[in-house]
Amino acid sequence: MTYLAKPRLLADVQPRNAIGFTKRDYEGAISTLCAGCGHDSVSAAIVQAFYELDIEPHRVAKMSGIGCSSKTPDYFLGASHGFNSVHGRMPSVATGASLANRELTLIGISGDGDSASIGIGQFAHAMRRGLNIAYIVENNGVYGLTKGQFSATADKGSKSKKGVLNADAPIDLVALALQLGATYVARSFSGDKDQLVPLIKGALRHQGAAFIDVISPCVTFNNHAGSTKSYDYVREHNEAVNRIEVIQPRHEITTEYEPGSVRRVMQHDGTALMLRKLGLDYDPTDRNRAMNQLHEWNAKGEILTGLLFVEEGADDLHHHLNTVAKPLNQLTQAELCPGQAVLDKLNAALR
Repeated sequence: MTYLAKPRLLADVQPRNAIGFTKRDYEGAISTLCAGCGHDSVSAAIVQAFYELDIEPHRVAKMSGIGCSSKTPDYFLGASHGFNSVHGRMPSVATGASLANRELTLIGISGDGDSASIGIGQFAHAMRRGLNIAYIVENNGVYGLTKGQFSATADKGSKSKKGVLNADAPIDLVALALQLGATYVARSFSGDKDQLVPLIKGALRHQGAAFIDVISPCVTFNNHAGSTKSYDYVREHNEAVNRIEVIQPRHEITTEYEPGSVRRVMQHDGTALMLRKLGLDYDPTDRNRAMNQLHEWNAKGEILTGLLFVEEGADDLHHHLNTVAKPLNQLTQAELCPGQAVLDKLNAALR
């Protein structure tokens, strides 16, 4: 039996972040995905985002379902908590983890089959309830574990590796997330790390349902001419609405920009999301316009990327349910069982 492990050589001399961790501390096992898989680039971006945000690995819970994408949590944050759930059921497990311990940073990794097919109902409810999670879908338009059949996100008219044309209309998870009330919605490309890392950092710092759809080409079954999820197609049809930077509130940062070129969006924890405008005069706080822009560019065959929508001051599931702030495993007997008088009062209110 061959065991693959990353060597510790040079790990101790790597730069450390503000809390003393190296980037290696945020990595996991060696990937067993196909060489060149876009999912590995997403894993690298996640490692970079957590490292730069100075989040302690053991205070993270990573959740996944079934599929190539759901294998990837093994390849990052090896020292964090994790749960690989049943196909399509990751949002339910993530909801339970969040309600049990709101002190954990929650990240969910899913795929277009896991979230757009068997798990679409669970995805919908996680978004509309405002589950406080960074929900990332690695979207390649095929079922990579079962020989490359079209998934529910494959574009109508796209061609499979065998030359078959897809006759079904696609499910756009970004449009669905916008309609269902997600308060941070973005789309990116696994091959654009400069855009993807800040988007993940923003999602991790957002309070509420944060969703990122990442076009992540399958090099084995969906990276050929005729595919709309290939590396070449996405690079040729990508229209970025903005570039973002997440600034940690450690010390005062001063700079100058041309009027109207940057939009500052404050996050719940005090971090600032800085949006740098590109070609489009785009307002990321207008949900209706985001949906209209999405449909407009889809009709042109273009892929709109960047931070498409963010709601300032958004509430999450804990706020809606008025849950206790303390993790459930830290509640005392007195807090869990307040006594007969409280029970009598509750029963009286129900009569």
